[in-house]
Amino acid sequence: MGFLRKFWNWLWAPGKDGSSFRRVATFATVIAALLVFVFNEDNIFRWVKAGIEIRNQERQKEWYMGEIERLDTEIETLKNDKDSLEKFAREEFLFAAPGEDVYIEE
Repeated sequence: MGFLRKFWNWLWAPGKDGSSFRRVATFATVIAALLVFVFNEDNIFRWVKAGIEIRNQERQKEWYMGEIERLDTEIETLKNDKDSLEKFAREEFLFAAPGEDVYIEE
């Protein structure tokens, strides 16, 4: 209890230039900032976490957009070129022509 009494007296004690108001105003501002930014439901920690999550989702969105473009290009190539379609089928689905031997390497 002694610490609180000393703090209270220091807070309200007039300084050489009447600085007790500045100390009280600073203390009140710090308390208000703590209440708003830390102890509030929408605190600063949630803001930071939400910002990080948004950045991660934007990066993921950009990656998926690039994948979509790559796959669209591949689909167009497969639609227009029979040789590339045959090569894709052989590589991805292990298709083989009749009478052809297939060796699988892993």
